[in-house]
Amino acid sequence: MDKPSHLVEFEHMVLGRHQLSSAKERKEQGRMERSAYIMLSRIQMQGPMTIGELSEAFRLDTSTVNRQTAGAVRAGLLRRIPDPEGGLARRFQLTPEGEREVDAEREIRVRDLDQVFEDWPAEDVAAFARYLQRFNTSVERLSGQPWPR
Repeated sequence: MDKPSHLVEFEHMVLGRHQLSSAKERKEQGRMERSAYIMLSRIQMQGPMTIGELSEAFRLDTSTVNRQTAGAVRAGLLRRIPDPEGGLARRFQLTPEGEREVDAEREIRVRDLDQVFEDWPAEDVAAFARYLQRFNTSVERLSGQPWPR
């Protein structure tokens, strides 16, 4: 018999694969790429961040973060600002357009999830959310990479 952690590993792998719309569909609809949405959501929740902070938060090479932030700046979603605490590094802050785009993308994603959950009792959806949060906070504790909540 498989250990429960084997079953969780399988379902986690499958969950990571699921996207309710394809990359092609998202591009045709003018929607954000997954990585941009995650990065911009983090900045929205945490506030302005440096390249180093983003690199550490996502465990990505700074060259990757540089490419992602440069694209978001070109798209008008982020702007560079001086460090409010007086540090030398510039920080990235969402522009008003960036705020609108992240919020609009989140609403689309929530509507997609509402379709998935349409035949679930509300208490099951709430329990699922609690388990996901518990799982994520346990991973964050072990990795030392907490996500702001």
